[in-house]
Amino acid sequence: MRADRLVSLVLLLRQRGRLTADTLARELEVSTRTVLRDIEALSTAGVPVHAERGRHGGFALLPGFRTELTGLNHDEALAVLTAGPGRGEQAFGLGSALASAMRKVVDALPESHRVTASDAAQRMLVDPETDLLSRRLVTEQVADTTMIEVRRAVLAGHKLRIHYAATGQAPQWRTVDPVGLVTVRDRAYLLATRSGADRTYRLSRVLAAEELPEPAQRPNEVDLDRIWRERSARFLSGSEHLTVLVRVNPVRREELLDTALAVRAEEPDADGWLRLEVTFQDARHAEWALWQLSTDAEALTPQSLRTTLRNRAAMIAARYGDPS
Repeated sequence: MRADRLVSLVLLLRQRGRLTADTLARELEVSTRTVLRDIEALSTAGVPVHAERGRHGGFALLPGFRTELTGLNHDEALAVLTAGPGRGEQAFGLGSALASAMRKVVDALPESHRVTASDAAQRMLVDPETDLLSRRLVTEQVADTTMIEVRRAVLAGHKLRIHYAATGQAPQWRTVDPVGLVTVRDRAYLLATRSGADRTYRLSRVLAAEELPEPAQRPNEVDLDRIWRERSARFLSGSEHLTVLVRVNPVRREELLDTALAVRAEEPDADGWLRLEVTFQDARHAEWALWQLSTDAEALTPQSLRTTLRNRAAMIAARYGDPS
């Protein structure tokens, strides 16, 4: 909305001082022409924004101008500034909205708290893009137009038509009743029902979406946490899933968890290693995951998996032969 953009423009000038039209356009994700029209609208409305000519020119507010935004104390603002830059907003297509909200949070602080809260937030990092082993955590991409339609339908309580590419199938159009959105480990999901049956759709596989005018058939109140737990439990009880008891070197624990579907139990082993009960998609998935860990992991059960790994290791040893 234009009103929100005008507020964001004023806050950018308040917090960062003089900015060029090109910089403002990038920050607000609009054209330079739109920025110039917005500047003119602000001036007409009495906001003291003026142009400064020259090589280092741009637009600025007169000193001392302050918007009337109130409400947050120092710790509340710090909590928002610290938690805000996570990747969930990208999963749901809310990145630009978050940037605008963060500017408002900073501006809402008293002058004496503004700098200290911003500085403190710089010293706290939540959920970075890579871990200590430099493994990059990649958020699955969803087209903005698709995400907007999905989000609108979820929040408005309308039926949703999606073009969905299920694994191993040709994409098909489906009409669903959206229940809510969930993001887990950088993957976003749409919880919905279809003809009364529960359905969970991975948003990265939604190729297109269309919000429909008909109201969705769903309850007025929803407990997404409970629904997600129930659907996860049903998923993990799938007939092809394989539960494995495994010993693992603690330094490779996170790599194991990155590949497993779920962890059912965990306890320390006598030699300092960890003993975990984990679930994999199927036997091939379990073989692949444990093979990546080499001698830093040992499958204890089932025996069929131990046999498969032993035979694979024997084939590798035979291929390279006796070094003598």
